[in-house]
Amino acid sequence: METTEVVIAGSGPTGLMLAAELRLAGVDFVLVDGLPARTGESRAGGIHARSMEILDQRGLLDRLLPQGRIMQAGHFGGLSLDFSDFHTRHPYMLAILQSIIERQLDTHATELGAATQWASPITGFSQDGAGVEVEIGGANPRRIHAAYLVGCDGGRSAVRKLAGIAFTGTDATVTGMLADVELAEPPAQPFFAHRSGPGDFSVVQLQPGWYRLIVQRHDMVLKRGAELTFEAFREHFMELAGTDFGMHSPRWVTHYGDAARQAEQYRARRVFLAGDAAHIHYPAGGQGQNLGIQDAVNLGWKLAAVLRGNASDELLDTYETERHPIAARVLHNTRAQTALMRPGAHTDALRDTVSDLLDMVAVRTRLGLMITALDIRYDTESDHPLAGRRVPDAGLTTADGDTRLHRLLRQARPVLLVLNGNAVPDVAQWQKRLEIVTAETHTAQWAVPAVGTAPAPAAVLVRPDGYVAWATDESSTAGLIDALTTWVGEPA
Repeated sequence: METTEVVIAGSGPTGLMLAAELRLAGVDFVLVDGLPARTGESRAGGIHARSMEILDQRGLLDRLLPQGRIMQAGHFGGLSLDFSDFHTRHPYMLAILQSIIERQLDTHATELGAATQWASPITGFSQDGAGVEVEIGGANPRRIHAAYLVGCDGGRSAVRKLAGIAFTGTDATVTGMLADVELAEPPAQPFFAHRSGPGDFSVVQLQPGWYRLIVQRHDMVLKRGAELTFEAFREHFMELAGTDFGMHSPRWVTHYGDAARQAEQYRARRVFLAGDAAHIHYPAGGQGQNLGIQDAVNLGWKLAAVLRGNASDELLDTYETERHPIAARVLHNTRAQTALMRPGAHTDALRDTVSDLLDMVAVRTRLGLMITALDIRYDTESDHPLAGRRVPDAGLTTADGDTRLHRLLRQARPVLLVLNGNAVPDVAQWQKRLEIVTAETHTAQWAVPAVGTAPAPAAVLVRPDGYVAWATDESSTAGLIDALTTWVGEPA
């Protein structure tokens, strides 16, 4: 029987990101997918600031930026949200097809020795205290014994169903349709959205010559799996827009609904769920792909730490306690956005009211930071303003020259950063598991979303996913040993 440390089911953005994270930590795994090959289809069409920061932390963003289009604003229920003044190096949305991100992550994972095994659906598994035995079907049926199984296999996840994990929520009330096409008579604006009659329509230029056309109908619900032809899409678009802009040469036509469901648990002993296998929702605000990428990065380093014996099994429980509330919040806000997009005079009045509120900086910032995931704060049992938040990408000068803080995370290892001549704490018992870096900061104040500014700390412990586990503004190291024990493991 084949053996490995982790079986990953699903080779979409979530599974590929998890594969790359595990490979950076030297973890052995098998990446399988039930499809015969990559489809090239792209339901998602963009990534937000926090996901760009995460990709930058691993040195992947520079490959993606030239292939997308920067958009300074996103939206909440079709109402514009300006991101341009947010405290991040990426105060914008990157319009980029999911297929491009998958291709880049696939290349990265393959470079690390993590090629996908296609036509390999998971048909069953059993688990005990020693591991999980995974049954693979398809043309090459086999069994794989692993320490853990992670289902990244989408909204219809076989892993979730086999694990018996409930997927609760609300049924679809709206139908969205999209087509990636060429336009003979493109509109003057590369992006716009318009409400019309029983729904709304939008046009987004994702690549030169190619456009994504979207229709949302609030007066019908197409069953999942029902066929949607290009001609039918054109008719729906024409009904709402009054023109088809000369659409032709479709790459892809599909439909979706606003069903919002979440796995009641993300862990069943040695089995985990991530990405759409753990949560589905209407693609309002473009949050879904970002959620999956961030799930993968949260789980990856924790699996590696436990598999290497550097942390206890309890660390894996924090994956669910940290990520489940984040997805629940997304389901909540996408339901709100769907309500805000419904037709009728009552909703028009509501939209006018919300639009006025969005002119207030505090309201726009609160919603924008939620959509971009820049406001996430995990529980670290510390009241320092940085604790639990993503670490700012501050400019630094180290012994090797000028750099940025996020570049210190390229190898997905925890970093103890000691700043501005402060003494390096005695962490000899964790030294082999840490990157210890001394540096001078370029600025005395760090900009922190949802906080404002905070003084550059004397020292900060940063988790491999870029979140602050501990920080201090003084020479005191109170709380550091507890933080190291929780997030890096028991002392050697």
